Amino acid sequence: MIDIHSHILPGIDDGARTLGDSIDIVQELSSQGVTDIVATPHYITDTIYTSPRENNTKLLIELRRVLAEAGITANVFLGNEIFIDITIAELLKRKVVSTLAESKYVLVEFSLNEEYPNYADILGDLMEQGYKVILAHPERYLMTQRDYGVIENLCDMGVLMQCNLGSFIDKYGKAAEKLAVRLAKENRIFAMGSDIHHIRGDNSVLKAQKRLRKYYNKSELERVLVKNPGKIISVV
Repeated sequence: MIDIHSHILPGIDDGARTLGDSIDIVQELSSQGVTDIVATPHYITDTIYTSPRENNTKLLIELRRVLAEAGITANVFLGNEIFIDITIAELLKRKVVSTLAESKYVLVEFSLNEEYPNYADILGDLMEQGYKVILAHPERYLMTQRDYGVIENLCDMGVLMQCNLGSFIDKYGKAAEKLAVRLAKENRIFAMGSDIHHIRGDNSVLKAQKRLRKYYNKSELERVLVKNPGKIISVV
């Protein structure tokens, strides 16, 4: 599996706190069959989660070094999970935030509980500029849980959907699970992600993949776990 959504860089958001935590998380993902991981720290304007690309790159280089020393073979790449904001295009232009693995794919998140009024305009503008927008965990937003038409409209625009593996094993509640299953059944999911923040030790990646076999055949599962996310990291 290729994981395009994780919080493995230490000390910059609500994910890994230390480099040791980062190593433990990557080792756990690797033990469950994850071969490639994109680190996607939160970037939320006007909060403490605004670590710039330059700093994130330094952390990534150090993480790669210690992983190699530990004999952990998973490949790690840089990205961001960018909170919806009118400044996204400018932040990308100034290289404050990162696309996924230096590709044209951009991972964007919404508020879990509130609607950002201009989200369609912002995402549409990014795509007009040549970016390929991926919406992080659409199954988790109250807005999309209440109105499936939001997802239909975004998909019609060309926005790609990334669901969390944990949503299929009731990590985020029944409403998120129900919506994730619908997205899977309607073939609307571009890629999956662990969205891992902390060490779990519960084989959740493997458990989720087992559950996904209810909704995907072998080739379809390969598409959302490997082939589509492989398009993102293949440019590196």
